[in-house]
Amino acid sequence: MADMLFDLIVTIVNKGNFRKVIDASKKAGAEGGTLLTGRGTGIHEHAKLFGITIEPEKEVVLTLIKREICEDVFKAIAAAVDLNKPGKGIAFVLEVERVAGITHLLKEATRE
Repeated sequence: MADMLFDLIVTIVNKGNFRKVIDASKKAGAEGGTLLTGRGTGIHEHAKLFGITIEPEKEVVLTLIKREICEDVFKAIAAAVDLNKPGKGIAFVLEVERVAGITHLLKEATRE
């Protein structure tokens, strides 16, 4: 496991886009993702209803992947949900120092 490196892609999108993120990441080689929900307060989210500011619901998708496929997965996610357009969301990558609980990958690493 020492030579297997991982990254975490964090993608924050408008509610309803989780499936697009997951489908794109899987097509690019990821195994899946984890969905968290939240609220956004970005500069493009100042919607009001009857004078009350509405904080749009967001979906936060965590995608843990082998570092070697990170760039492909990241680009696929960005394209699938138009992240280069204002108000569509954001994605970023964090290097992962340690991982537990992915036994199938641990077994794969010891066979190599």
